[in-house]
Amino acid sequence: MEHTLNLRAFFFNAKTDYLPYYKTFSVTLEENALSTALLEAIKAQNENFAYPEERLVFKINGLVVTGKEQIKEIVEKLGTELQIDPVLSYRSNHCLVINDDDFMERFKLLEPYATEEDKAYFESLYALHYASESSKFNHDYIGDAVLLLAHRMIENGNPHKAEILAAIGDEYDGLNACEYENNIFEAQDHTGTIESLRANIERPEPNRFLEKMSQKLSREATAAYATNTVAGNPAAFYAGSAAAPAEAEVFEAIESTGGRVIRFEREAKRCGRSIIDFQENLALQKAGTTLLQALDNGAEVLIVADEKDLEFFNRHYKAIEKRMGREIPLAVLSFEEYQKLAQNENAA
Repeated sequence: MEHTLNLRAFFFNAKTDYLPYYKTFSVTLEENALSTALLEAIKAQNENFAYPEERLVFKINGLVVTGKEQIKEIVEKLGTELQIDPVLSYRSNHCLVINDDDFMERFKLLEPYATEEDKAYFESLYALHYASESSKFNHDYIGDAVLLLAHRMIENGNPHKAEILAAIGDEYDGLNACEYENNIFEAQDHTGTIESLRANIERPEPNRFLEKMSQKLSREATAAYATNTVAGNPAAFYAGSAAAPAEAEVFEAIESTGGRVIRFEREAKRCGRSIIDFQENLALQKAGTTLLQALDNGAEVLIVADEKDLEFFNRHYKAIEKRMGREIPLAVLSFEEYQKLAQNENAA
């Protein structure tokens, strides 16, 4: 079976271009062809297109691929409208070819305590390093790969545990900045590994007075925003990492009240909750980016799937607004709260 694909491909040459740009292509490929065939097809139509011959990683619709994925898998997950990008656009030298010096620079943090086997394991994590969601918010973040290596070295009984933890312990760019989440096409969940590694460091003591004041102001802000009606208003659904309630059920409820479903990029991304005690500034930035995406896409209501995420938003709402430098007038509710309010409004 063949698939006709509409491609939007990233072009940039650091030697000649000031800004990147995109060109469009239409290609037809067999479903069993690999994702490298996409690149070859673009190259056949435009010789200026470039991609790595070794260590190939790139993005399709925001997900990191390695060239081994089949076209039928890509179409099943992403459809036939595809955008091709370098794995990190700001590190592009020539189209999909990037400056990847940072990868082995990260290994140098642990190199004095590492074996050749450790090095080989780290090199196997090349795609994962560039698929990190945390790196989107902090370009100086040391990366998921070196953290997984650190955990492996400690678990294997490396005698330099204290030195390893110190090497990855930068207050702003190290382990504290990691809320594990990657954008690999075939997702890999290493959350447990990161939490196990984090158990080796002390959790900072929060300022209880400031925390209580922030929570009081946050409750006042969210209460004010929630006084608006919800029935018939455009609403978004923030699933985060939760499995329930089902997306279809929420969308049906929104539409049944006359509301419009709003989609946004971060609707299934983590919101910073797990790192609030370690990297407050980054956690608030992630939460604010999530809320603002929903708001700026047109939502007036945000339905939150996970009770802990909802509590996190409500507890820190005023601090989130301060971090983002603007008000975020969203009614942030659980699905149950949304249903109850909508029913009461429709009955009135």
